[in-house]
Amino acid sequence: MSAERETIIHVDMDAFYASVEQRDNPALKGKPVIVGGGVKRGVVSAASYEARQYGVRSAMPIAKARKLCPHGVYLPGRMEQYIAVSRQIMRILLDFTPLVEPVSLDEAFLDVTGTERIFGTSERIGRRIKERVRNELSLTASVGIASNKFLAKLASDFKKPDGFFIIRDPEKEAFLAPLSVTKLWGVGEAMEKALETIGVRTVGQLRAVPMETLSERFGKWAEDLHALAHGVGGRTVQPDSEAKSIGSETTFEDDTGDLDFLERMLLELSENVGWRLRETGVYARTITVKARYSDFRTITRSTTLPEAANATLDVYRTAVELLHKKVSLQQPLRLIGVTAANLSAQGPGQLSLFDGGKKKMKQLEEAVDEVRRKLGRGAVKRGRLIE
Repeated sequence: MSAERETIIHVDMDAFYASVEQRDNPALKGKPVIVGGGVKRGVVSAASYEARQYGVRSAMPIAKARKLCPHGVYLPGRMEQYIAVSRQIMRILLDFTPLVEPVSLDEAFLDVTGTERIFGTSERIGRRIKERVRNELSLTASVGIASNKFLAKLASDFKKPDGFFIIRDPEKEAFLAPLSVTKLWGVGEAMEKALETIGVRTVGQLRAVPMETLSERFGKWAEDLHALAHGVGGRTVQPDSEAKSIGSETTFEDDTGDLDFLERMLLELSENVGWRLRETGVYARTITVKARYSDFRTITRSTTLPEAANATLDVYRTAVELLHKKVSLQQPLRLIGVTAANLSAQGPGQLSLFDGGKKKMKQLEEAVDEVRRKLGRGAVKRGRLIE
């Protein structure tokens, strides 16, 4: 098989949030930087490679991270800045192909089939992407190239940070054989234990299991496992895939049932959701409030708006109504969140002459958004959110 088959590229930024913080504040370079929640609650959103040397990892509880790395620099995060940098990254990727599928703020798949005659081989394109990210954004990206999305993502993880790796199609089965089955998409803790019961720990061992045995043990998942073990997996790159929801949540330092405090938290979360809706250019028809109690029981309560909206106050008023009517506070909460879903690019339509208040609110929100784009999200703050 020729090298032209390897036309799927996976670009994954290295310790993205932490790297942006180190770039923007040179005093942080070389230091263990942890971006995440508060002192006692919350989880690590990103850890610099210096912090990872102490065992700190993404999704780890902040309390555990502080025990492992008490001298680390702990930052709350600046989502608006990460979104802005992510847009710059995606613009670079789109210079090489229109077939770009963002997976998150810091990673994306590209299909360069057909653009190689313009920019050169997929290997050359991958190296040019790394070069532009470094030169234009002062950040590093790891790049993986293969014949499908599953292998391309494995390749980008293989030599992090600042990695570059190609899994050639004729070599893919040999590459996969010694890897843990946990490297396969969809194999979590439960599936790993189930595979161990039949003596399977590596991809090579899985490949040797007869299909009949897999079907008996795993039913409909057997075909997926069999395909992934042979290096076949991943749908085509889908550039038009849109976010299904936009949400924001926070874990409190201490459990609370204080209604005034919870309302202020909902306002702050609604600010985040409203901002991201408007920046993405979409409107929501469904608002959901998520609540987690002190015993870790979690509930979600949703409602559908009479018309699509992306204004902060529309999100907030709906969230507060859900809190009052559908969330019991007999037990204190440890987490609360707001999510906007059922998204579309179609808004509520043109406002009539009798909607003067809504028009003024829309104009005010647009003016505030513009100030925040120029000066940062903290440049304008609602009075109720000022401590």
